[in-house]
Amino acid sequence: MALILVIDDCATNRKLFGFLLKKVGYEVMEAEDGKQGVERAQQVIPRLILMDIQMPHMDGITALHAMQASEATKKIPVIAITSHAMQGDRERLLAEGFADYLSKPIDSTGFLTTINNILEGQG
Repeated sequence: MALILVIDDCATNRKLFGFLLKKVGYEVMEAEDGKQGVERAQQVIPRLILMDIQMPHMDGITALHAMQASEATKKIPVIAITSHAMQGDRERLLAEGFADYLSKPIDSTGFLTTINNILEGQG
């Protein structure tokens, strides 16, 4: 099954997302911030990345742009996951280049449906 990289500074979120993903057969790798996430993505080339937006050392938007600038990682779809959901955030984050957007707290069914849809769309 596909390798998914979860980038979030909150250990509880990483644990929850990892649990849900592993339960349906995905392989999961974690990173604690955007800088570490960019490094891990370049090392392992996951099929999909789930990324928090507000993190220390490097925020999710900056990390996305770093990945988009790299030949190795520019085609990996990245889903923005944020607890600071405001009107217009979805559109703004999609315009930045995120493949999709999920707000926290997540709905586990919608979470897995979004992930499956993006992975199936990769062919």
